[in-house]
Amino acid sequence: MTRDGEPDVAGGPAARERWSRLQQAFHETLTVSADARDASISAHAQGDALFAAQLHAMLAADAGPDTLIDRGLAVAARDVMSDDAGTLPALRQVGPWRLLRLIGQGGMASVYLAERADLGSTAAVKLLHHAWLSPARRERFSAEQRTLARLNHPCIAHLYDAGSADDGTPWIAMEYVEGESLTAYANRASLTIAARLQCMRLVCEAVQHAHANLVVHRDLKPSNVLVTAAGQVKLLDFGIAKQLELATDDAARTRTGMQLMTPAYAAPEQLRGELTGIYTDVYALGVILYELLTGQLPFDLAGRSAASAEALVSAGTAERPSVVARREGRERGLGATAWAELDVICQTAMHSDRARRYRTVDALLRDLDHFSRSEPLQARPDSTVYRASRFARRHRTPLLASAAALMLLVALSTVYTLRVRDARDTAVTEAARAQQIQRFTLSLFDGTEDSGEPGDSLRAVTLIERGVREAATLGREPVVQAELFQTLGGTFQKLGRLERADSLLQQSLRARRAIGSRHPDVARSLVALGLLRVEQARLPEGEQLVREGLALATATRPAGHRDIATATSALGRVLEERAAYADAITVMREALRLHVALDPRSVDVAAAATQLGNDYFYAGEYAAADSQFAFSLDVARGLYGDRHPLVADALINRGAVQFQRGEYVAAERLDRDGMAIVERVYGPDDPRTASALTMLGRALVAQSRFDEAVPLVQRALTIRERVYGPVSPKVASTLNELGTMALRQKHFDAADSCFARNIEIYRAVYKGPHNLLGTAMSNRASVASARGDNVAAERQLREALVVFAQTLPPEHLDIGIVRVKLGRSLLRQRRFAEGERESAAGLKILLAQTSPATSFVTNARADLAIMYDSLGESAKAAAVRGR
Repeated sequence: MTRDGEPDVAGGPAARERWSRLQQAFHETLTVSADARDASISAHAQGDALFAAQLHAMLAADAGPDTLIDRGLAVAARDVMSDDAGTLPALRQVGPWRLLRLIGQGGMASVYLAERADLGSTAAVKLLHHAWLSPARRERFSAEQRTLARLNHPCIAHLYDAGSADDGTPWIAMEYVEGESLTAYANRASLTIAARLQCMRLVCEAVQHAHANLVVHRDLKPSNVLVTAAGQVKLLDFGIAKQLELATDDAARTRTGMQLMTPAYAAPEQLRGELTGIYTDVYALGVILYELLTGQLPFDLAGRSAASAEALVSAGTAERPSVVARREGRERGLGATAWAELDVICQTAMHSDRARRYRTVDALLRDLDHFSRSEPLQARPDSTVYRASRFARRHRTPLLASAAALMLLVALSTVYTLRVRDARDTAVTEAARAQQIQRFTLSLFDGTEDSGEPGDSLRAVTLIERGVREAATLGREPVVQAELFQTLGGTFQKLGRLERADSLLQQSLRARRAIGSRHPDVARSLVALGLLRVEQARLPEGEQLVREGLALATATRPAGHRDIATATSALGRVLEERAAYADAITVMREALRLHVALDPRSVDVAAAATQLGNDYFYAGEYAAADSQFAFSLDVARGLYGDRHPLVADALINRGAVQFQRGEYVAAERLDRDGMAIVERVYGPDDPRTASALTMLGRALVAQSRFDEAVPLVQRALTIRERVYGPVSPKVASTLNELGTMALRQKHFDAADSCFARNIEIYRAVYKGPHNLLGTAMSNRASVASARGDNVAAERQLREALVVFAQTLPPEHLDIGIVRVKLGRSLLRQRRFAEGERESAAGLKILLAQTSPATSFVTNARADLAIMYDSLGESAKAAAVRGR
């Protein structure tokens, strides 16, 4: 039985009522301490021995271990062979926390009340059961820890601390919340409908905060919402929460969807084991609201199989809350109209078709606010009669007093409406004209990106230049002209004609500033020009322009506007280029949140997820990066199929992650699939094709397939030097692969020349520490080491570590690689103790993030064995050889 497993209960109204009481009693008793459970069971049973026995059985099943299927054979065997599964742990101290008493227990973990003597504070400390036997369970526990760490909201229980006990048991310390479940509190306090909706609003705000941080709870129910004696609402238990970027893990999706949920509050797609997301939490919030309003659950799942439960919920045939409230005498003073609107809110949140639910929790919140202010609901058809009736209810007295004036107002409004309609038609005509010109212009570029079809770039440039001449004649329509200049400039930028793009984007900016220096469109021009400066490797100017554009968009556009989201993404791009990866991740998480709020399955979401994945990648967080790239790939394929450039980007990015993990064959496969799309769409001489060629060449070099790699990478260098000039990070990226090939083929002069030029480029562009500069220094040190000049190699590697220390986290994979290389240079100088420290530290970093079969790992182990032998530590040498 899962946490809310259902005992067999006979059918009929009496049985349904009994099952409803059992469920409510189960949820409420789960929230009280172990010492108080017997009293709670007695209070709920009210002398009914069978009821008490059934409730005892449900609680015992919840506290017991998972089923054999859930646990795995190892855990099952351990339980059979030992009799201590139910005893308390021997440890009484975890980190700074002293365990006081057990306050909750389930199949996965136990929760203890704990205190911290030095601070005099209390916490709820959660310990994982059998952590050493179940990697999946450890990962789920770690995921809960990561989830709580990213959430900071007054209505969410806070994470205080985390770690592992002396015996390796993982633990997390959370805010200790003493209170009742949401429904128990509402019923005991006899809350009015308004008070219940206010509690519901606080729950929604907490869930909305989680969604804004890309976390879906997936197990929302009243027992996971506690209300303190002071009336403070606290959302708990993110144990099966999911990050949105992990939504493409099909295996995990089915497993968690089928097992880790509470059926009474689960959405139809959850019961079917399908993809879960924001819409899943919206459904659960609808069920909680239904229960708060009526005192009952919307569906009677008593005694039903999983299949029949899913069929019932999918049919969406729940009684309207107003009907239940009227039958149970729970109208609480509300009239029929108000109850009809509560019906609409509940039914929209709980719709069986997720596409017809509230798209976000924020949308549900807005309708709760509309209801409380007697305003029209967004979820209701927006008819004139409906709006008028709501207006009349709010302004009944003034309307009755001014009936005659209203007739005059209607007449004037008619005239005004006609004028507005004319003005609107004019505006629509102008907008349609601008869009038509833009579509025509964009269709000349590579057959348009949306179509994914190849185009003749020379013909496109010729026709785009004709479009520029046409746009120059629109001086009497400055708004349209400025928009066209920006569109045409962006098109030239995509084609790699950066000087022409520069001229047009500056013309667009001048035209918009002439209309008004604080006009919102000025912000768009500033951001576009700033991104061009980034591509031109003029980072300080690019950052200044983008920040100015973001500030202006924020000041002149409503919150959540697309221009703000676009400008935020642009700032993230600038920070990424500056190697400020931690800041870039923060900014891009906000950008992704804004884009998801606008449209969760849009091209902007795919692009923002890709950019956030890049930031995680450069920061060395490869699992997080791959999750973002997988999410982007899923969105792109959903929008455009399998042959779009966005799909290619995601494939190549996932290939980069595989490369970093040492999975070179897998990286090559992904790179080839991506490059085939890019070259078909953009042609053989486009800068985007050059980027794909570089990545594929790198995967081939790692496999020593130089004959295949050399022509690809040389072709990429030719394209990039033509487009970006000789001093560009993109040129340096391709030079790095040529240098690596030359080094592997023992062409040391050619390799040293490539890496030396890289160093010059990065110093000229970044004018300070940058992780790419450190990489170039490390690569040049490899040339010195291959030549036998270990003193020069040591000097260059230490310089690289200084740069990395200023730009990367201490456990970054690149730092591990450099420390292993430094250990080898010290070994060759017979400085064994120093070399052992560097090689051991580097190996530890590598093993945490990459395959044990990579050359750096095997080299580090071989070097350590030699150094341990030289230091007289033969046992350590044998151990490292035997791993």
